[in-house]
Amino acid sequence: MSQHGVRRNTPHPPRGRAAWALVITSAAGFMAALDNLVVTTALPSIREDLGGALHDLEWTVSAYTLTFAVLLMFGAALGDRFGRRRLFLIGLTVFTAASAAAAVAPGIDSLIAARAVQGVGAAIMMPLTLTLLTAAVPAERRGMAYGIWGAVNGLAVASGPLVGGSLTEHISWQWIFWLNVPLGLALLPLARLRLAESHGTGAPLDLPGTLLASGGLFGIVYGLVRGPADGWTGAVVLTALFAGVALLAGFVLYSTRAENPMLPMRLFRSRAFSGVNAASLLMFLGMFGSIFLLSQYMQLVLGYSPTEAGLRMLPWTGMPMLVAPIAGILSDRVGGRPVVAAGLVLQAAGLGYLASVITADASYAIQLPGLIVSGIGMALYFAPASALVMSSVAAKEQGIASGANNALREVGGALGVAVMSSVFAAQGGYESAQTFVDGLRPAVAVGAVVVALGGLAALAVPARRRTGDGGRGASAAPATKPAPEPALAATRPTTPH
Repeated sequence: MSQHGVRRNTPHPPRGRAAWALVITSAAGFMAALDNLVVTTALPSIREDLGGALHDLEWTVSAYTLTFAVLLMFGAALGDRFGRRRLFLIGLTVFTAASAAAAVAPGIDSLIAARAVQGVGAAIMMPLTLTLLTAAVPAERRGMAYGIWGAVNGLAVASGPLVGGSLTEHISWQWIFWLNVPLGLALLPLARLRLAESHGTGAPLDLPGTLLASGGLFGIVYGLVRGPADGWTGAVVLTALFAGVALLAGFVLYSTRAENPMLPMRLFRSRAFSGVNAASLLMFLGMFGSIFLLSQYMQLVLGYSPTEAGLRMLPWTGMPMLVAPIAGILSDRVGGRPVVAAGLVLQAAGLGYLASVITADASYAIQLPGLIVSGIGMALYFAPASALVMSSVAAKEQGIASGANNALREVGGALGVAVMSSVFAAQGGYESAQTFVDGLRPAVAVGAVVVALGGLAALAVPARRRTGDGGRGASAAPATKPAPEPALAATRPTTPH
């Protein structure tokens, strides 16, 4: 590890480094998370300007999801090997340039290509935001930092349709991409000057593992996003799903035997790591699919404009900004496990309530309790879940742990849209307001059940051990004791020099 030795002129990091890291990583995470769903409400306008069949429009959403999901772990591995700040800057540059290319795209094919490159930049940048934040913030303050980071990212995922609809309605669809450009240009010099460099183990890149994992995730995500449109029994969809599962099985088998695997399978022996990742997958499956359908319900059935629908969903989508920092403080005091489990139970209860009261002419007042409860639940989940992921592994493995967790979230989101759209199509359709509701209610009910299962998975995380410091400490040791140097937390060598 001597090649990654860190020279420091002062015994402590400069004042304000943690605050700058929080601002920079939260803003970058917001950009990457926002682009998951920001395009959905702009599709009619994009088709009017650029043309293209329905299949082409679907790929303006799917191209980003695919490249983002399949390259997340590879992006984290590159950061661990070559420097997390360096790769973060590269990912941010690629994402910003691709956003500008999408805004000036002359045709639908060039827009799809730009969206795919956007996903590549986001996959490099996103997993490193959490690792860089962890390295900059002292352990005793990470709960609040994760809370703010989680609030911003949760708001971005949930408010994508609102932002996209508002910009399309009041300016033009190109501005859903132009929005990223000034933010990216402002963040680049700040990240270069205010973030400290850190590395992982310094082990060689695991190219076979990378190819197996990326190919497996590509096959599964491709099959999931194409299933509702092409049919689940189509040859291409079935081939993609079976090939994806086979490649991921090969990845697991290979990783149990490789000397320096990209994702060590021994991490999953930890109940904390396995439990929180299962909870994340199930949470995003139920939440992502529900928002995808409920935002359409408010527009197509209740007659709201994209902006009006987004504003009425703010009690749900905006709640993380209010509650997630408090959730982070709670997780510092009582541990992340009970907070995450309570959040998922509340999210499931809110979705179950909405499934029971949705009608073709439901008033906003009757929906409001479900939106509020769902919002509180989502907010309680985001911050402690991030803290549990980062504290469940050693500091040198936090980059790949973050990449794995983000990849599972993205796969969960794609799975949620696919599964809940299939339930919707089987029980209802777009023919009338009533047929839409007939499909929506069982779909949202499925989402509630899935999120509730996520709550059970969260309970598999071991309870935090009490220590002599007044209860501070956790079942997973790495992130619970203050490190002597926050910037060195991810660079400590594993063997003596």
